[in-house]
Amino acid sequence: MANESTLPQPTPSSSPSILTTLLSNARPEDAISYITVSDPVIHADGMNKYTSYRVDCRPPPFDPTPSTNNNDSTIMPDLFLQNNQGQYSSVLRRYSDFLWLYERLHKERAGSIVPPLPEKQAVSRFSPEFVEERRLALERFLRRVILHPELMDCDALGIFLRGDDVTFQHAKNVSKSLDKRSAGGEGSVGGGDIMNSSTHLSGAGAFNLTPQKTAGIKKWFSEAKTTLSNDLVSSPDDDLFDEIERYIESLSIQMKRVSNQASGLVRKSKEIANGLFEFGLAFHQLGQSEGEVLGKKLQLVGSTADTLSVLSAQHADAEWKKLEDPFKDYLKMIHAVKLALGRRHDKRVSYTALLHEIQTREVNLHRLRMSPGREGQAYSTEMSIQRYQAAAEVAREDYAECSQRVLREVDRFKREKAEEMKMVVLEFIMLEIELNRSMEKIWGELVPKLEEGSGATDGGGSGSVEASSSMAASSSAQQATMVNLPPMPASQPTYSNIPAASDPMMESSIQYRDNNIVGMGL
Repeated sequence: MANESTLPQPTPSSSPSILTTLLSNARPEDAISYITVSDPVIHADGMNKYTSYRVDCRPPPFDPTPSTNNNDSTIMPDLFLQNNQGQYSSVLRRYSDFLWLYERLHKERAGSIVPPLPEKQAVSRFSPEFVEERRLALERFLRRVILHPELMDCDALGIFLRGDDVTFQHAKNVSKSLDKRSAGGEGSVGGGDIMNSSTHLSGAGAFNLTPQKTAGIKKWFSEAKTTLSNDLVSSPDDDLFDEIERYIESLSIQMKRVSNQASGLVRKSKEIANGLFEFGLAFHQLGQSEGEVLGKKLQLVGSTADTLSVLSAQHADAEWKKLEDPFKDYLKMIHAVKLALGRRHDKRVSYTALLHEIQTREVNLHRLRMSPGREGQAYSTEMSIQRYQAAAEVAREDYAECSQRVLREVDRFKREKAEEMKMVVLEFIMLEIELNRSMEKIWGELVPKLEEGSGATDGGGSGSVEASSSMAASSSAQQATMVNLPPMPASQPTYSNIPAASDPMMESSIQYRDNNIVGMGL
């Protein structure tokens, strides 16, 4: 029978260390079972059609005792559970709401490696298979955010999980207003507090630093100028970040190759499953056209091939789940690291643009002070410089905080992904071992079935048996005839018409006859 389990099963001959790793190193998000995304419902509101999901948060009572796995290593405590005991909630959210959360996490915690969201899909997005696949991906995204040490206490996450429809819509409107102001040149302190819209603009951020009509063009020109001229502010960690960028880029290239090979392996496994099905079908048809005994045995081969086809198809699905899908997810996480590095670069460019603006205005202020009768313009320029300096100080702090966060995140990324990669490889190895053992067992059970009944009284079978019996009888008769022959004489026979050898040493040599002797010619 085919092995219906898609998970690698422990066997007595498996290495204990490998089994311990597989059984103890479950993925961290699998333990956050109190966060669920369920009950997808498709809504049709006129031309607007969308799918809503029920998001439940049911944190159990917190256990302060640190837990350990089978390797005696302490598991990281669930800080979200520790800070949200007994705060149950159940809300309805759609994909665009998850996308809003994803974007807000990037803004509130710039430099964090935000877990990836499932991609958008234009066609077949309401099919049951796609809806279920997206539900699982959204649930995994939300659990990863809750486990993320940099994201688990974000304001946007709390509103997403517990905000009612009015509160959540208000938060989305406030964040949209913040984004418009930021694009228009109005600075904001920190990541923007959407819980209290009166605190996200303070100090220098309360002033419009550039004219409203030319703000976007001027900001773009300033950032493009600093980027193209490579005249960005420097920091002691620039060399380290350059090394990180090279590492991530190289890792991305190599991981794409591995992912492509994994996809090809899964594709070939599916082809093998299809090939075994066609092979079994051909033997079934061949068995139907043959005699009774031979036909049954050919059909046994076909049935075995069908069983192996089912087993291979299940194995291909398991390979996709255990090998191809993790590598694709790993590629998405690498892209998330690139986005985090890009956020740091944006902070660096913004800080550099403010410094360049301050230098330009200081030059302009010096020129105004040297011109009589332009004291009012000089005073206005001096006030604007002070506002820019305050904004630059905020930008500098944001840049430094983002840089340190990126360093922490890259270090965590390396640690966690190394463990996950090891687990993926071990699971794949165990999967291949179990497949080969199952196939060997199935083929081995077929051999005695094909060998049994070889002495059956069938047309073809009886002829073969009779031929074997006659050959054995004739062999026995030949041996009996050879036994009944008289023994060979001990001395060599003598011939009177052949002269005796004169040399005693030639007595045992070959004697050639003389053709002239009478009676010896042919």
